[in-house]
Amino acid sequence: MSTSDLAISVDNAEKAFGPNRVLRGVTLSIRHGESFALIGSSGTGKSVMFKSILRLIRLDSGTILINGRNIHESHGVDYSRIGVLFQEGALFDSMTIWQNVAFRLMRGNDRIPTARARSIAVEKLERVGLTAEVADLYPSELSGGMKKRASLARAIAADPEIIFFDEPTTGLDPIRATIINELIRDIVRESRATAVTITHDMQSVRIISDRAGLLHDGQLVWHGDSQSLESGKNPYLKQFVRGASEGPMKLTI
Repeated sequence: MSTSDLAISVDNAEKAFGPNRVLRGVTLSIRHGESFALIGSSGTGKSVMFKSILRLIRLDSGTILINGRNIHESHGVDYSRIGVLFQEGALFDSMTIWQNVAFRLMRGNDRIPTARARSIAVEKLERVGLTAEVADLYPSELSGGMKKRASLARAIAADPEIIFFDEPTTGLDPIRATIINELIRDIVRESRATAVTITHDMQSVRIISDRAGLLHDGQLVWHGDSQSLESGKNPYLKQFVRGASEGPMKLTI
């Protein structure tokens, strides 16, 4: 597969914090328009990989390319074309919901007039199932599920080419989690964006993703079609799938 076919390419990623090697030579590729889930139990390196791609953490060694460009080279990657739904929402408490959603639209060289930004924010809020009346409320006035929807609206406000979803169902009950998963799936399909979901929730993987990769102990130990998760023969995968439905995973190999 050529570099031009890939939205994200990670080659031999290494990252340690003191003696703790969190990423151990991770190599993975995500195609344009693909919905990919990076799965694994807590502490396996998912969040560090996520933060490394977003340049929040710098690798010790290895290379990350987005649209064929090294993320650490000058004039490399246009991060304005990337949307992120953070695990805890990360809404700004001092801003109204529409200001949160339109935050990026009103900043930088490509900023747009306030009235237009508000109009887009309301449009995106309605797309995720929130009414226009929500736009002038503050995050403290919303329920957990509504905050998650508002955060999703912010992630898609600039019509990004790539969207990251960090544990999108954290803090939600099973019914609301299913609604958010299905909403993310529909939005990704409509926009034809490349999607990367970081999760340990098997329901999210099944609903959102086309393909998945399993991190264990800082290594990518399995990758394949999301529909083959239950039938996969990889022992780490089998124990992860069983552990995700039965409780904490205890590897015995």
